[in-house]
Amino acid sequence: MPTKRNILFITTDQMRFDALGCNGGKFAKTPHIDELASKGINYHRAHNQHVVCMPARATIMTGQHVSSHGVWMNGVSMPENTPTIAHWLKDHGYNTALLGKAHFEPWLGRPKDFFENRMALENNNGPHRGFDRMELANHFFEGHSHYDRWMESEHKLEKSKFYPMVTEKGQNTMGAGDTQAPQVWPTDVPRALYHTDWVADRTLNWLEEQQEDTPWFCWMSFPDPHHPWDPPASEISRINWRDLPLPSLYSENREEIRTLLSTKPKHWLGYYEGSLWTNLESPREFIPQEMTADQVREINAMTHIENELIDEACGQVIDWLREKGWDKNTDIIFTTDHGEFQGDFGLLFKGPYHVDALMRLPFIWSPAEHNNTPGETVTLPVGHVDLASTFCDIAGIPEPDWTEGKPLPRSDAHAEDQGREFVLTEWDSEHGPIDMHLKSVYHKSGWLCTSYGKSAVYDGDEGELYNMKDDPEQRVNLWNTPAHSTIQQFLLEIIATQFPAPRNPRLERLAPV
Repeated sequence: MPTKRNILFITTDQMRFDALGCNGGKFAKTPHIDELASKGINYHRAHNQHVVCMPARATIMTGQHVSSHGVWMNGVSMPENTPTIAHWLKDHGYNTALLGKAHFEPWLGRPKDFFENRMALENNNGPHRGFDRMELANHFFEGHSHYDRWMESEHKLEKSKFYPMVTEKGQNTMGAGDTQAPQVWPTDVPRALYHTDWVADRTLNWLEEQQEDTPWFCWMSFPDPHHPWDPPASEISRINWRDLPLPSLYSENREEIRTLLSTKPKHWLGYYEGSLWTNLESPREFIPQEMTADQVREINAMTHIENELIDEACGQVIDWLREKGWDKNTDIIFTTDHGEFQGDFGLLFKGPYHVDALMRLPFIWSPAEHNNTPGETVTLPVGHVDLASTFCDIAGIPEPDWTEGKPLPRSDAHAEDQGREFVLTEWDSEHGPIDMHLKSVYHKSGWLCTSYGKSAVYDGDEGELYNMKDDPEQRVNLWNTPAHSTIQQFLLEIIATQFPAPRNPRLERLAPV
């Protein structure tokens, strides 16, 4: 076996922390991922550094905060000359691959402008961004991905049954489920043709090409459970939406939701009522207050089903590693890029809201067998920014000088020794005349503080402050309450001094998403 350990990096798109059984999830069956946690390290306070795809994925690739790598919102492309952890591992002897969703470039961008959007059209599989092999899949059939081209050439009829294409003019809110919930679209295609199984198949195909004496880094990147919620129709009997309880943060009493949202900065209630649209991360035509309780249930059922399919696909690859005997020399890390409201606060999708539903990540590291620390839980804060450093730690190679994180701790005691006190998350966006700027710190004491910068919406002195130990659902905003002025000022000082300086000049936004 190679002296350097192999790395299987598994990500999903838009998965909540509580989606997994090991994190308290009660509906989706996720035994394979749960087993990774039971035999490894489960991080209970892992946060992303941005709550949407492109900035979060750029942080994973660079080990940098958003301000440093400069991908400040969706639609801002990570420059092709950006050094990535894939480059670094390749330079140190690793074979590298990314199978599934990349989204380092805007997927609504024109193929002539973005290499990732013309790779499949050119029958090109890389190398690109440090990956020897890239085979891409996305949620929508925009004509760009390898999965899309495969479906077009081999299964055109089945391809036509998926959710209709999203256009730059606005996302569709159609639904074809029992409740007509937006973007619920059970798809009459064989499961083997669904992109979750396709990603696992392409991963196994690449792994079978690897030689035992050369280490590898494989990123298996599932597009689900991101909307549209379109699992194969054959699978929807797994979970009956009618049996699901409503989220504790959802109320069928719309006035009760309005009262709760009125205690938060005004874009919360504005989104709910459809009066203030601050981001492209939800369909423009979608007004959350019009969503029914049964629609929330059906959306959540589809999400749980997609998560079960992901778990089973992970199981296929993990079982292959065991049969090959490579599990003893392969570290597995599982996470996602960001979460999803799924009805919390009466809302859906994502956006400029720094709450657990969007920031808090499933985050599991299962080290190779000879380094296993079964059942360890880490409660101190970590983040995406730590992944690149951790990959170097696993590989036994020095870190590049451009990373800003630390190798993930193996215990809370280890985290204390590393001096882990807080994790940072930021948001910037511009949509027409509406701009938004948020900076947040989660502190190991359990406090979460979000400062709102000056914008077309805010004066620059608004914010949110929560005691997450006493108020884990973030119901009581303690911002500017006299009794909490000391902790608020302490956290605001961290925000003022610990975020890296913004990249200058700022990268241009080149496409909507």
